[in-house]
Amino acid sequence: MSLPVDAPTSADPLEPPPVESLPVETLPVETLPADPARPVPTLRTAHQPGLSAASAVLDAAAGREDAQPYPVPTSPLRPVARPVAVIAEALHPVTDAELGPGVDVRRVDGGDRAALLAAVRDAQALLVRSGTVVDEELLAAAPRLKVVARAGTGLRNVDVRACTHAGVMVVTAPTANLVSAAELTVGLMIAAARRVGAAHASLRHGEWQRDRFVGTELHGKTLGILGLGRVGVLVAQRMAAFGMRLVAHDPFVQAGRAAQLGVQLVDLDTLLRESDVLSVHLPRTTETLGLLGREQLARVKPGLVLVNAARGGIVDECALYDALLEGRVGAAGIDTFAEEPAAGNALLALDNVVATPHLGASTEDALEKAGRSVARSVRQALSGELVPDAVNVHGGVIAEEVRPSIGLTERLGRLFTGLSGGSAVSMDVEARGELADHDVRVLELAALKGALSGVVLDDSVSYVNVSLLAAERGTAVRLITDPESPDHRTLVTVRGTLADAHQVSVSGTLVGTGERQRLVAVDGIDLDVELADHLAFLRHPDRPGTVGVLGQVLGAAGVNIAGMQVVRLDGEVLVALALDSAVPQPVLDTLGNALSASWARTVSLV
Repeated sequence: MSLPVDAPTSADPLEPPPVESLPVETLPVETLPADPARPVPTLRTAHQPGLSAASAVLDAAAGREDAQPYPVPTSPLRPVARPVAVIAEALHPVTDAELGPGVDVRRVDGGDRAALLAAVRDAQALLVRSGTVVDEELLAAAPRLKVVARAGTGLRNVDVRACTHAGVMVVTAPTANLVSAAELTVGLMIAAARRVGAAHASLRHGEWQRDRFVGTELHGKTLGILGLGRVGVLVAQRMAAFGMRLVAHDPFVQAGRAAQLGVQLVDLDTLLRESDVLSVHLPRTTETLGLLGREQLARVKPGLVLVNAARGGIVDECALYDALLEGRVGAAGIDTFAEEPAAGNALLALDNVVATPHLGASTEDALEKAGRSVARSVRQALSGELVPDAVNVHGGVIAEEVRPSIGLTERLGRLFTGLSGGSAVSMDVEARGELADHDVRVLELAALKGALSGVVLDDSVSYVNVSLLAAERGTAVRLITDPESPDHRTLVTVRGTLADAHQVSVSGTLVGTGERQRLVAVDGIDLDVELADHLAFLRHPDRPGTVGVLGQVLGAAGVNIAGMQVVRLDGEVLVALALDSAVPQPVLDTLGNALSASWARTVSLV
């Protein structure tokens, strides 16, 4: 709601002189009628930095076409330093091109610890594969680091917890090597079942011993899949074409989903007992480390072919060595080891073992996909965006429809802190309308990041560590979703309770094809103003002349009014101002005193 411009009163020394030639008091703030006899100057004057919109309106009304804008401060342009990305291992050449010219790419040998620590001193991004150790020492040497990108999936070489505490995002390329890993698994399966490795070595030694290398067919046999994740599913699909019966053990997969894939879910004991071929597809965690030990291998079907192209350490290598010697396990195909490099590993001396040096992701195709993926993630992280492939940001799957509201919610969080003047002991993040159809957990993080950015001074607040910082400060967060939103397609509200039980709330929405951010409520009071970088709010008695005071005081201070909303309350008004620059505190104090304001706040969202 917009109110008429009040007539200035000569009793107040801060008021502008009255304008006799035009009844300004009857005109809305936003518009002036056209007068053919006296054309209104163009709006370029009102949009000059340093000139208040109210002053421009008054000049136009008085016909002062020669009015000069306030002086525009100028400063020489300075080149913007490009963010530094350090590549510590050999990545596909497409990575550089995908990072683009806006990133200063530097290279270092990740195995040279001293050179690495020196190189990351100015780095905002670090790109690695599996050979570069990222730990607390490296993080301490890289105070500007924002993101560690692992061009692959395994994170044995990255201390994710230390990165999280340091506010450093960790991203991977989770889908880049899926097909390559599945195809290598199938290759190892066939090679182990047909004794290809030993036969090849024998042939190279000049031997021709066909009877020594008798293998087994896969057709009609039972393939047991330990872990029916993305690679496990790809392996199942490929081995179904071989005519194999498919069984799997995975407590996190529904039986209906497995049935759609033609896979029967069984418990671990059944899997060990019935499988002719057993393929491991599990991550290496404290729960899976040593999962297939001496006791489990003693219960497998005699002559089992065991394949592990997932993670080393899941199979107890000493127990596997003994089982292979005894014949309990007939053959093994291994791509990953508990300790790598695995040169000198006893398993490599056995004829019934075929092994590769961790080649699951080592195809031209996978390397290119991984390079593209991590480069895109690095660009997103450096621009402050939330990266869907971040492993230490727990915001759920981010739908395209939700992403525009992330920035809106973060700015609402900043506005909440600016208006409340302190930290919340509890906070509600409410998503209404079409947002309620999606997973919006990421909006919790966005609201917290915005709210804490103005409070936490000794830590860098990021999507990575914001939940930890909030917990340390005792801030409880609750997410509320509601499909009902009578006035807006989507509506986000950040509402918090302070230590003194006082509540503050702000609401915003996105409008138009450009999804412009609008502030639509403060403390439950409806308004409509741009959610600009600089805002000011005043609550004061409802009396004539106040708009003129605002225009004169802000204009004299060189602060331009970009947008304005006046809301009438019971004997008072709430004024919301979108501004082109921040309002200095002394200027706000002058405004507050001149308007007898009961409450005044200025907030910068940048």
